[in-house]
Amino acid sequence: MQVRASDVEPYTGLGYLSKLFRLIAIFLVLLLVLEVVTGLYQQGRDALATLLTEASRLVVLAGLLWGVGDLANLLIDVGHDVRAARILLGRLAAQSSMEREFVRGGEQEVAERPEEPRGHA
Repeated sequence: MQVRASDVEPYTGLGYLSKLFRLIAIFLVLLLVLEVVTGLYQQGRDALATLLTEASRLVVLAGLLWGVGDLANLLIDVGHDVRAARILLGRLAAQSSMEREFVRGGEQEVAERPEEPRGHA
C-alpha cells in the first residue's frame, strides 16, 4: 500500500510554535531577573513588595507559555499517532479486501465455526 505524501509531512509549524512559546517564557524569566536587580539597586528594600507582585505575575505567565509549548509538542505526538493509525487501518483494509477477492476468485467457501454449547464454561 502506498503512503500518501500528506501522511509523512512533518508538523513544522507546531514545532516552531512550541519553540517560540518556550523562548518567550525564558525571555520573561530573564526580564524578571533584570527587573528585580534594577528595582533593588534603585529603590532598595522599598521596592520589595512591588517586585514580589510583578515576579509572581511574570512567573505565572512564563509557566503558562511553557505549558502551551508542551501542549504543542503533545499535539505533534498525537498527530503522529493518528497518522500511524490511519496507515495501519488502510493496510488492514487493503489486506482484508485482497483476502475476500482471493476467496471469491477461487470460489472457495469459508467454513463456519461450529457453535459451542452455551452454559458450559
